[in-house]
Amino acid sequence: MQKIPLLLALLAGLAAQAQAQAQADEEAVAYRYGMTLDIAQVVSVTPVADICGVVPVEMTYLDSHGERHILQYSEFGTGCSN
Repeated sequence: MQKIPLLLALLAGLAAQAQAQAQADEEAVAYRYGMTLDIAQVVSVTPVADICGVVPVEMTYLDSHGERHILQYSEFGTGCSN
């Protein structure tokens, strides 16, 4: 009976690795002003760097067809003080 949990853990690990590889294979698209975006659901956004200046951020999202995309855009870092 111990073989079933081990097999399930192995399958879960393989599925997670396949998903991580699929995300790594996707290339981020740089945002350009005026782009038409089809964002149905935001999956994740990378944290904004704690530096003073403009930094790149990546947003992973699903479009209205369920396809995953990665959009790279610039945001002002959080490291500046008044």
